[in-house]
Amino acid sequence: MRKYILADNQELTRFALESLLRQDEENVVYKASDKAGLVALLKEHESAVVLLDYTLFDFADEEQLLIVAERFNLSDWILISDDLTPQFIRRVVYSSHQFSVVFKDGPLSEVREAVSAVDRHTRFLSQRALESIINQQQEEDKSDHILTQTETEIVKAIAQGKTTKEIAAERFASVHTITTHRKNIFRKLGINTAHDVIKYALRAGLVDSSEFYI
Repeated sequence: MRKYILADNQELTRFALESLLRQDEENVVYKASDKAGLVALLKEHESAVVLLDYTLFDFADEEQLLIVAERFNLSDWILISDDLTPQFIRRVVYSSHQFSVVFKDGPLSEVREAVSAVDRHTRFLSQRALESIINQQQEEDKSDHILTQTETEIVKAIAQGKTTKEIAAERFASVHTITTHRKNIFRKLGINTAHDVIKYALRAGLVDSSEFYI
């Protein structure tokens, strides 16, 4: 028996997904209409599979979504939406292996494959999602490895001696998210240690050189 939570406020899609899932009579299907209801169901069924249309739900941003997924780390998620930005897909997929991605305008076979893959505790990414991630990576590779505003702020925090946990608390983010930012920063700057981050921050004028001895 597998438990599923339908978190999709589009009635037709919800009906179609429920019909698909109930083809196996042992499956149990629950429904959530907002984030609070979804969290309540996950508290009762921590290993459930969530089928979510992120664009129609009341998550403030992907950060909030990732926090909920991290809180219920035994759950699996299938994102099913009409449209998801490349930045969103890449962020979610790189941040957690709990997420599979398909699109509502894709073939039904992809939804079936996603459900089947998740039942085996593996991830499924549709061809469109894969292409979106690859294209986004190529665009970033062309951007001369410039740090984003968030990454710049995290560089400054690291240079000030703050730990990953402290940075996460200050930014109301998860430790996992800050760790991902750190990896991206190290990759972009071509460095390997926090000491190198400090030297970069000094050269870039992000911190006062009088505070450090290198």
